[in-house]
Amino acid sequence: MKRDSVQAMALPVAGGRLEPYQVRAPRAFARPTRPFTRCALAAAHVVADPLSAREPWLEAAIDWDATLAYRRHLWSWGLGLAEAMDTAQRGMGVDWPNSLELIRRTLDAAKDFPGAVVASGAGTDHLAPRADLALGEVIAAYEEQCAAIERLGGRIILMASRALAACAKSPEDYGRVYDRILSQVKQPVIIHWLGEMFDPALAGYWGHGEHGAAMDICLEVIRRNAAKVDGIKVSLLDKEKEIEMRRRLPKGVAMYTGDDFNFAELIEGDAEGHSDALLGIFDAIAPAASAALGALAAGDRAAYHEILAPTVPLARHIFCAPTRFYKTGIVFLAWLNGHQEHFVMVGGQQSARHLLHFAELFRLADAAGLLTDPELACRRMKQLLAVHGVA
Repeated sequence: MKRDSVQAMALPVAGGRLEPYQVRAPRAFARPTRPFTRCALAAAHVVADPLSAREPWLEAAIDWDATLAYRRHLWSWGLGLAEAMDTAQRGMGVDWPNSLELIRRTLDAAKDFPGAVVASGAGTDHLAPRADLALGEVIAAYEEQCAAIERLGGRIILMASRALAACAKSPEDYGRVYDRILSQVKQPVIIHWLGEMFDPALAGYWGHGEHGAAMDICLEVIRRNAAKVDGIKVSLLDKEKEIEMRRRLPKGVAMYTGDDFNFAELIEGDAEGHSDALLGIFDAIAPAASAALGALAAGDRAAYHEILAPTVPLARHIFCAPTRFYKTGIVFLAWLNGHQEHFVMVGGQQSARHLLHFAELFRLADAAGLLTDPELACRRMKQLLAVHGVA
């Protein structure tokens, strides 16, 4: 699709130079007119309160109104929400009490939005990881969070546990914990296997450092508890491993891709199946993701790929190593597009990426047609450049 250039500015490139750049008109994405053929959940970010007196490295200050407004934006594109996940800086500035308040407010907001879907993260992050923890303490921590979400009427995403990773002595320890929790949940859950590239504290999850052996253990847990597992979200950034696991899942258990590098082809699938989506990148590319899923639902695979193709380089850039800092790029793009009035993050995480990263993100978002108001985006990019001493 040809788009005319509408704005000009200078952007930094490697070597300390500035190069002229022409920003194009945004793409017009069609809103959904029919149900998607894939379950699509966007893991949503939180908006910080820039006027709070709380010390940003020590205590989260959340702008609840702006945070909930962004969730309505995602729902308006037909996407469901994965709430209080790592995209919401869970474990990187947002603690369990704030997460529970976020879940409560989101579930309340969903009541006023017909068709809104919400699934919420339950973990053990109020329990400090220690090698001498007893498994019973980990189980109790999971039980506390699951019960709190269920009391609110929420659906559970069972997050990976840093505490369990720290104290488990064998794969059997993982099985004991997951069997106990899954036996008690009221509704089938989505299990989240978050790889070490997203959180180094989760290295060796399921009791093995090698992903193939870890997958075997995870699949055993799912098979034993298949009636209590809606699906599993795999975030390993390895499409071959996800496809292998998808083909080995018990019938009726869904694969939710967490692969922000290869999501387009994994969601499309193959003759043997497809992945649904639970993705942080859908927070940033909601209009394109929605339009593409609408095209897929209409049987137009060519349009599906044409829409998503330019979003893949953007996603790979946002999620580049160190991958755990991807939230910074997501919030940056939300700011460029006017969804929040500032580029301040919980925990001061706006400083987690360098200026050249932001400049390239700007270019890639433009290439994908995702700068919805080019004049505003250029003005804000120039503000960021000025803060860094670039005129």
